[in-house]
Amino acid sequence: MSELIVRDNSAACRAGCGACCIAPSITSPIPGMPNGKPAGVRCVQLDDHHLCRLFGRPERPRVCEQFNFDATVCGEHREEALATLSWLEESTR
Repeated sequence: MSELIVRDNSAACRAGCGACCIAPSITSPIPGMPNGKPAGVRCVQLDDHHLCRLFGRPERPRVCEQFNFDATVCGEHREEALATLSWLEESTR
């Protein structure tokens, strides 16, 4: 089973996944990416261990704060999360 990190009572995240920092487009500014990022591009704030450098910091984009772990989106492993998030991004363009 995948390891999950519980960050608070409403959100959990798979350690080292980072799919939500790669697959979706983000239109709001990100430190180091003032125009946001296109879908499929790795966020500059995602470290080598696939963890967000801005987690819990006020500079973190609101859209990122609002994204919570959801088993139907995140699946059982990172590759499943990347596939689902990429499909959702493409489907909602």
